[in-house]
Amino acid sequence: MTDVQLPAVSVRDLSLRYPSRNPETRSIAVNGVSFDIAPGEVLAVVGETGSGKSTLAKAIALQADLPGEPSPGITGGSVSVLGTRVRGISNHRRSRLSLYVGYLPQEAGDYLEPRLTVGENIAEPIFSRDRRFDQDEAGQAVATLVDSVRLPLGMMNMYPHELSKGQRQRVAIARAMILQPRVLIADDPTAGIDVTVRSAILDIIVSMQKEHAFSALVVTADLGEVRRISDRVAIMHGGMIVGIGDVEEVLADPRHPYVTGLAHSLDHLKGGQVSISKEQSVY
Repeated sequence: MTDVQLPAVSVRDLSLRYPSRNPETRSIAVNGVSFDIAPGEVLAVVGETGSGKSTLAKAIALQADLPGEPSPGITGGSVSVLGTRVRGISNHRRSRLSLYVGYLPQEAGDYLEPRLTVGENIAEPIFSRDRRFDQDEAGQAVATLVDSVRLPLGMMNMYPHELSKGQRQRVAIARAMILQPRVLIADDPTAGIDVTVRSAILDIIVSMQKEHAFSALVVTADLGEVRRISDRVAIMHGGMIVGIGDVEEVLADPRHPYVTGLAHSLDHLKGGQVSISKEQSVY
């Protein structure tokens, strides 16, 4: 009998919206999307500002329906992560599941704790779950990750304000990976970073994924990045997925006017960078 592996992420007819008393701002952010991410697979999600891609990332990163916080709400369909349904999940089960889900929000490097050193920032998820965790073992894990994100070990004792934006983003990647997650959600990991170092940031994620074989959803605004990092692409527009599959196949046979426009942009630029958006909205 064939051993069939369950998807690492399974999304079915998922709809998300942000709570608001104002009907004009209560629009659906994600509208009925469906897809799977297989174990060890990377799915890139691209789309213009407000297309819903970051909201989708939050839901998969267990950041939807958070009690007492301004987070998107699941209003329809379902999302399962590592076999656990997220809709209606208890706080206890969410906390346990989060041990296996790494989340790199937009411009995560800007939100490191300024009073903690680089090493302390990376190690913080360990001690927030187990204050009695062995200090030496944690230090070794941090040092290994600092090396993996290609930073000098001497930076472990520095503070975030002493680092460049690109270096802070590398620290944020290490922090997201410290618990060795089985699923990584990276929301536009090169946003706001100088173009000369973006490829290095992506290469770090690619090399870590190959080494640890985790599944990943990577939000990006650049089709050039998709080719660098991803097995498949999902193109979002107006809260819906309007194209999904191998990037070349999706662009070669577009089924939606927005995808057609992206394909034409690539034709004009002949393989140059195609930036869809800077993704500065709440989506």
